[in-house]
Order: sequence, then C-alpha cells, then structure tokens
Amino acid sequence: MNKKNLDDLDIKDRKILYELELDARQSFSQIGKKVGLPKTVITYRINNLLKTRVIKDFKTMIDISKLGYLFLRFYIKYQYVTPKIKKEIIDYFLKSKYVVILHSVEGSYDLVVFMAVNDIPEFYTFWKQTLDKYRDYFSNQIFSLYFQEHLYDCAFLINQKSDRKKLILLHDTSTKIDIDALDRQILTILSTKARSSLIQIAKITKSTPEVIHYRIKKLKTLQVIQGYKINIDFSKLGYQLFKIDIVLKERDKLRPIIRYAESNPNFFCVDNTIGYVDLELEFILKNTNELNEIMGDIETKFPNSIRHYTYICFLTTHKFCYLPEK
Repeated sequence: MNKKNLDDLDIKDRKILYELELDARQSFSQIGKKVGLPKTVITYRINNLLKTRVIKDFKTMIDISKLGYLFLRFYIKYQYVTPKIKKEIIDYFLKSKYVVILHSVEGSYDLVVFMAVNDIPEFYTFWKQTLDKYRDYFSNQIFSLYFQEHLYDCAFLINQKSDRKKLILLHDTSTKIDIDALDRQILTILSTKARSSLIQIAKITKSTPEVIHYRIKKLKTLQVIQGYKINIDFSKLGYQLFKIDIVLKERDKLRPIIRYAESNPNFFCVDNTIGYVDLELEFILKNTNELNEIMGDIETKFPNSIRHYTYICFLTTHKFCYLPEK
C-alpha cells in the first residue's frame, strides 16, 4: 500500500515516525512503551513503513568537523543543459569522494552540493576541475562554508505545537579528534545503517560486541556521533522540504524570527553558514502557498526587517551520507 498523504497514517504510525526521528537507534520495546503498543506490533508497523518507502533508511548524524573536515556547500543554477548533460553533471558529483550530499531542487537554484574536504587546496583542485568541465552549464554558483545545523523534531507528525525539541548541533567546532581504523569502520556502517546491531557490526569489523559497544559510547561522548535519525520520504506523506534564504535589513531581528519559526510545528532546521545570507530556515510544507503564508506572517510581525529572500524546494536526493569516503 502506497501512502500518499499524512492523513493515511494513523496516530500510532505518526508517533512511531516521531520517535524514530528523535532517536532512530532506540529499541522497538522502548518505542512501544511510548506509543502504547507491544514490540511485535511496532516491528510490523516499522517494517510496513520501510516496505512502502515512507522510511527510506536510518542515518547516524556525524560531526565530520571533529574528524578534520571542512563542510562546504554549493548552490548551482543550470544554463544550456539538456537532460543528458544534466545527468552527466549529477553523475560527476556522485562519483566524487568529496561529495557527501547531493540534491536536485527547484526555485532559485537547481542543484545543491555538499562537500567534505580536508583543506582548501584540496577543494580548490577539485572545484577548478569541475569548472573546467562544466562552467558553461552553470549560470550561477553560490559558495558557503557550512558551520552549524540546528535540527528540530517533526512536531507536525503528532500535531504538537509547543515544547519543540532541538535535536542536534552539527559542525560546531574545529577541534580535531583522532580515530583509528575500527572507529572509522563503525562510523561507515552506522552512517547509512544506524540500526545495525552490535553483533552485526562486530561480525563485519571482525571485533566483539563488547568492543563495539565501548567504541560507540566513546564516539558519542566525544560528540563525533551526535544522534540517530530516520530518512523519511516526505513526498509520500504529501509534503516537501522547503528552504528559505533570507537577507535581513535589521540583523537584530535574527533571533526573534528564529523564535517565531520555532513555534511552527512544520519548522525543521536552521542552517548557519558563512558567505551567503543572514538566515536560512527549513520547513516541511504541503506547497508554496504555505511557504508564502509563513513569509507573509514574518513580514507582518517583523516589518521592514527583511531586505529580500529566495527559496528552493527539494525534489530528489541523489546522495546523503554524513561521512565522506576515506
């Protein structure tokens, strides 16, 4: 059965998604106690959500800055592209070991590229090669250094309008933490399979469950691992992810606007970057009408505070992994 709207999910499924979004690694028994269902029913429902691809996979949030990486982002606007050229550009980025996240979007830009590099010279070499190949197909490319990501719970799943939970703070420090080969293996497995058991990880890494448990606990204590989330296909629930990039006329209104956004159950994220705009807000919404209502309300509550804004809507995620290839 394909879920086409959030209304197709009963409140129990919504609560399961909400709990997994808070902590995708918690046990089915723990989720069952919170949702009010036995473990067997929770297992059945989650398997059904996986089968219908409402849940795409389970991811581990890794702060790669603590591993010595710089996290960079590009917005790209196409020009003169054919479907064949567009696919070639996407495949080019997909094959790069530096690209960790890649989205096709619509709105002000067409492609969002996240890169993880060890240093600026490494990045410069790759980007020069990219421009040599495809510069004629880019009408514009906007660069920024990704610094922080404040993620919020999906309160709209359970119709909750208050007591928002801020989940994770990423890329908050440049302090480098050295990890060994086993730590790296563990992170690689958990990055896209966050619910892997200790036994499964031990088997793959030729270690023991006790050692794996200790290593994961250590990586969490060091805040290399910052949490576990599910990757929800919101389009199957009738929603899309919208990102609003705002240039402020009055920068002192930044925090009040964020506090206003936090009161919206569909508010999802604040991105802090260097080198682009003043404020980047993400909402999970049904359509652009809802986005326009939000921006109209912000402009009413904070008159003359916004110089201008643009937005993008996320269409296709080609790649999403918090850990770059070694």
